[in-house]
Amino acid sequence: MRIAVLAGGATPERAVAFAGAAQIVAALRGRGHTVHVVDTTQGLLSQVEEGRLLGGGTVGSEPTEVGELAERERAMLSNGLADLPAVREADVLFLSVHGGSGEGGTLQAVLDVIGVPYTGSGPLGSALAMDKDLAKRLFRAAGVPVPAWFMTPVAPEDVTTALGWPVIVKPSRGGSTIGLTLVKNAKGLDQAVTLAARYDDDVMVEQFIPGREVTVGVLGDVPLPVGEIIPKHELFDYECKYTPGMSEEVFPARLDTTLTRQLQELALTAHRALKLGGYSRVDFRLSPEGDIFCLEANTLPGMTRTSLLPQAARAAGIDFPDLCERICRLARNRGAEGAARGG
Repeated sequence: MRIAVLAGGATPERAVAFAGAAQIVAALRGRGHTVHVVDTTQGLLSQVEEGRLLGGGTVGSEPTEVGELAERERAMLSNGLADLPAVREADVLFLSVHGGSGEGGTLQAVLDVIGVPYTGSGPLGSALAMDKDLAKRLFRAAGVPVPAWFMTPVAPEDVTTALGWPVIVKPSRGGSTIGLTLVKNAKGLDQAVTLAARYDDDVMVEQFIPGREVTVGVLGDVPLPVGEIIPKHELFDYECKYTPGMSEEVFPARLDTTLTRQLQELALTAHRALKLGGYSRVDFRLSPEGDIFCLEANTLPGMTRTSLLPQAARAAGIDFPDLCERICRLARNRGAEGAARGG
């Protein structure tokens, strides 16, 4: 296959995207595919630029400062991407981007116009999953339990009455726990909201669920083995997610069969409720009382060396190159089905 990996992007998760792209490119080239790398902020990368930006596939401990990248990405999406032969002539576009326009539906809408199949969900599913407020409403309507929440502005006394302390304060449209704070009392609320608002105008204040953190990948329409995340920090934060050794991930999770099946069914229900396609990863909390709470769905799960979806696939007997090829085939099949309906 001729594959263009769309990577980078103008978000704080840019380094995460390139780290995933490094693994994807190596895996697909190792299987004999022709692979080009396109940064959505600057276009086709040369071999030298690939080496510099993809590097060794590591992320670093701090999010990327976006700066002028956002304007450059807008220009690429509006009139540059469609002119690239590496994009137009590809059999499939493999999206290795996280957050912002790359994961939130804008890029997907542009690619629908270009007409080349791409991995992951379409514009609608991407936008719904990116907006945590809308996603939680749809989860709840579909019977998937979620923590209680408010959108700001919210008064501390309302949190005390309706949610209780501590709470999670986070950008409504974001990922990798960037801008997220665990707030233990009313004194910390304003500062946490200010931090989250640096990354998104909409800020969510969510009931904190103590207990175990688990995750379920969905590939095609099949749930993968459940995994449990045991971070070294109080939360599974940016450093724990992308620094080897900062968390323990157990695949498959040590859960009884009934609970495992329940989590897989809820993940599939959440995936369908948001009209997601290709693959996703759905994250949950298990309270000490045994209740399940869905936190969010990720439409383009990380593909770095420490990422959870590849670990789940490995537990199902799917190695990383095979996982990448399967994701590409899902995209091509969806593209063929769309072309048949259009015809």
